[in-house]
Amino acid sequence: MAEEQQKIVAKEGDCTLLAIESSCDETAAAVVRSGREVLSNAVFTQIPLHKIYGGVVPEIASRSHVEKIGAVVAEALEQAGKTLEEMDAIAVTDGPGLVGALLVGVSYAKGLAFAAHKPLVPVHHIEGHISANLIAHPDLEPPFLCLVASGGHSHIVRVADYGVYELLGRTRDDAAGEAFDKVARVLGLPYPGGPELEKLAKGGDPHAFSFPSGFNAGAHYDFSFSGLKTSAINLVHNAQQRGEEIRREDIAASFQQAVVNILAGKAVRAAKEQGCGTLALAGGVAANTALREGLRQRAEQAGIRFVCPPKNLCTDNAAMIGAAGYYRLLRGCTCGLDLNANPGLQLGF
Repeated sequence: MAEEQQKIVAKEGDCTLLAIESSCDETAAAVVRSGREVLSNAVFTQIPLHKIYGGVVPEIASRSHVEKIGAVVAEALEQAGKTLEEMDAIAVTDGPGLVGALLVGVSYAKGLAFAAHKPLVPVHHIEGHISANLIAHPDLEPPFLCLVASGGHSHIVRVADYGVYELLGRTRDDAAGEAFDKVARVLGLPYPGGPELEKLAKGGDPHAFSFPSGFNAGAHYDFSFSGLKTSAINLVHNAQQRGEEIRREDIAASFQQAVVNILAGKAVRAAKEQGCGTLALAGGVAANTALREGLRQRAEQAGIRFVCPPKNLCTDNAAMIGAAGYYRLLRGCTCGLDLNANPGLQLGF
């Protein structure tokens, strides 16, 4: 389809997109109308495949995507009661992520776009996570502030407009989700570690141990979780070497509380200082109940509106890609069949 025709489609507003997400260990497809209405959201999780290895194995992830993507796309279309011909465009995650996994989704989306003569819309994975809030809160409009917390990213982003982002803060080392996973592993918890650590923390005392971090006490908006992680790991190892027993529940609860205090404290302070009346939460770690409640309480105390997606839209899914893809389509951000996976793709900061 010619560029002029693509823009005409985008200007109609009532556009229905087929979206594909395969950046890591979830094979997902969704049908989304006008960026806000989810007609279907199909996800195949690979967690059982990677659980025995204690983490995601890229080669296994890629192979599983190849095996499942056709069925997942078909399921999304069937759930929506739509055909490929009825789609106005195809949106796909082109980065960041595992290069092999991304290539499966990108290649499949290019094939569909070519066969059905549909515009192809590349979407940044983190932009998708941010856009999950647009689905959950139909009245949400930029500008707003967003805390992105996931296994690979910890960002404070000012969403100035659709597709316009300003990076205010970022992690200097481990992301919050990565720190959760590493501490969970030392505590003997199975993969995926973050949700397991949260479960364990429910039976613990969040004030039993102190994990201070001088870097995070600064006036800047950047994060550092490496020191917290190392402190927790050393606590466990030292106790084991001395033959002492310490409650894993207390370590999990205290570590979780330390991470929540840092993320929530900086995000709410950034919203106040930047004059943003709305603070959003996004990313896989956004499914953590302690973080959601910690942010909600702090935001309410500061007179700031807090929003977050339901938990099923926090983890990787294609509905969020469809939401972001719609607004990219409105701006005419389509691409050709030379689109390639970009594992290090930046969000345009």
